[in-house]
Amino acid sequence: MAIQDDIKQLMEKREKARLGGGEKRIEAQHQKGKYTARERIEMLLDDGSFEEFDMFVSHRTVDFGLEKQVYLSDGVVTGYGTIDGRLVYVFSQDFTVFGGSLSEMYAQKICKVMDKAMKVGAPVIGINDSGGARIQEGVKSLGGYADIFQRNIMASGVIPQISAIFGPCAGGAVYSPALTDFTIMSKGTSYMFVTGPKVVKTVTNEIVTDEELGGASVHTSKSGVAHFAADNEEEGIQIIRKLLTYLPQNNMEDPPKTVCDDPIDRLDDSLNEIIPDNPNKPYDVKDVIFSIVDNSEFLEVQRHYAPNIVTGYAKFNGAPVGIVANQPNYLAGVLDINASRKAARFVRFCDAFNIPVVTLVDVPGFLPGTAQEYGGIIIHGAKLLFAYGEATVPKITIILRKAYGGAYDVMSSKHLRGDINYAWPGAEIAVMGPKGAIEVLHAREANAIENPEEKAQFLKQKEKEYKDKFANPYVAAKYGYIDDVIEPRNTRFRVIRALQMLATKKDVNPPKKHSNLPL
Repeated sequence: MAIQDDIKQLMEKREKARLGGGEKRIEAQHQKGKYTARERIEMLLDDGSFEEFDMFVSHRTVDFGLEKQVYLSDGVVTGYGTIDGRLVYVFSQDFTVFGGSLSEMYAQKICKVMDKAMKVGAPVIGINDSGGARIQEGVKSLGGYADIFQRNIMASGVIPQISAIFGPCAGGAVYSPALTDFTIMSKGTSYMFVTGPKVVKTVTNEIVTDEELGGASVHTSKSGVAHFAADNEEEGIQIIRKLLTYLPQNNMEDPPKTVCDDPIDRLDDSLNEIIPDNPNKPYDVKDVIFSIVDNSEFLEVQRHYAPNIVTGYAKFNGAPVGIVANQPNYLAGVLDINASRKAARFVRFCDAFNIPVVTLVDVPGFLPGTAQEYGGIIIHGAKLLFAYGEATVPKITIILRKAYGGAYDVMSSKHLRGDINYAWPGAEIAVMGPKGAIEVLHAREANAIENPEEKAQFLKQKEKEYKDKFANPYVAAKYGYIDDVIEPRNTRFRVIRALQMLATKKDVNPPKKHSNLPL
C-alpha cells in the first residue's frame, strides 16, 4: 500500500509542477496571445519525445517572504527531445512563475542542459520569456546569468545555439541570445533591450514604447540583433524546425543530406536573359537563387537587415549550403557596414559547422561617404574579408555581372582561397567601372580637348576600349583567377558538380590560440 501512496504523491507533484504559476496565470498568458513554457516545448519537439530534467527543483531563498512562494520547476522547464528524430536540448522560461525571473537554481537548470548538450554534441534551443533577474536573490541571480553566458561562449562554434524570444527579454537577459547563433522574435509579443523605456526617459528624456525600443521589427531591420521575425509563436517554432534541417548536430559532423528529386542537370533558360543589357539596371538576385537551388527552396536569414546582401540556406542535390549574394535590387548591391557585418557572421557560422558557402557576386564596390567612413567601413569590410579568408569549407563563387575594386577581392575571390570561381559571360572584373576609370586614366588628354563634342566623343571611344578590355571575364580567366566561364542556365549543374568534387576537401589554418578578428 505504501508504494501506491508514494506513486500517488509523485503524480500529484508532477501535476503541480506542470501547472507552473497556476491556472489563473496560465489563462493570463493565453490572453496575451502567448503559449506557456510547456506548450511551446510540445509544439517544438516530436510528439512524445520530451524528457524533462529537474521538475522538482525550487528556489532556496528565504528573504522578502519568498519562502512562502515556492513553485516546482522554479520558472524554467528543461530537458531534451527530438526534432525530426534528431536529438536537441531545450529550456523554456515560464512567465507564470515569478514573471519568468531568473534565480540561482533556475540558472543551474539551464547550465545543466547546456553541459549535457556539449558532452553529447547536440543543439541547444532556448525559449525566452522572462522579466529578468529575480531581484530578491541579488547577486546570486546575476551570477546565474554569467554562468549561462560562459557556457554560451564555450559552446560557440561547437554546437548550434538557437534563441526564441517569445516575451520580454531585458537587461542582462539579452546577452545570452546575443551570444547564440540565431535569434527568432515574435511580432507584437516580444521585445529585447538593455534598458527599458522608463530608464531611457530618465536618462535621455526620450519617450519610447517597448515595441519602438526593442520589438521584433526594430531588431530584424535596424539593429540586426534578431535573424527572423515571426507573425506568431507557431511560425517562430516552425522556423526553428526548418533551420535545423540545414544544420549538423555539432562541429564534428556534416550537415544532414536528404534525397533530392530535382534533377541536377536541370537547365533554366531564363537565367540566360536575367542580366539586363543596361549595366546600371537592377534585377533580383533571389530569382537566380530560386532558379538554381533544389525545388526553389531558400531559407533567408536576416531578410530585413542590410537587404543589399542576401544570406540564407538552401540545398544542392540534397546537400545543405550557405548562400551569400549581392542584391542589385537594393543600393545596387553595394557593400556597406551592415552588409559586411551580416555576411561575415553568416560565413563564419557556416565555416564553424562544415556548411559549404556559395557566393553570387554582383558588386559595384563599397559604399562611399562620411557616414560609412566615420562608422568604420574599413574595419567592418575587413570582417567579411577575414571571414572568407579564414573559412576552410568548400567555397564556390559565381560572378554574375560586376566585381569592382576591393569588393572583388572581398567576395570570396580566388585569392582568398576560393575553391571554384566561375563567371557568367558578361561579367566585368576591374578596379572600377568604365566611366570612373576613363576619368582617371585619360583626364589630361580629355582636358586638352576644347571642343565639347570632340571631348565627349573621345571619352566615349576610350570608354568603349576599356569595356572591350575589362567588361568580360576573360582577362581574369587568362590568369587563372576564374576557373571557367559558364553558361548562366547551366549554373545549377556546375555548382553541384563542384560541391561533389570538393566533398572531401581538407584545408587547415596555422596553429593559434585564436585569431584577432577586426571587431
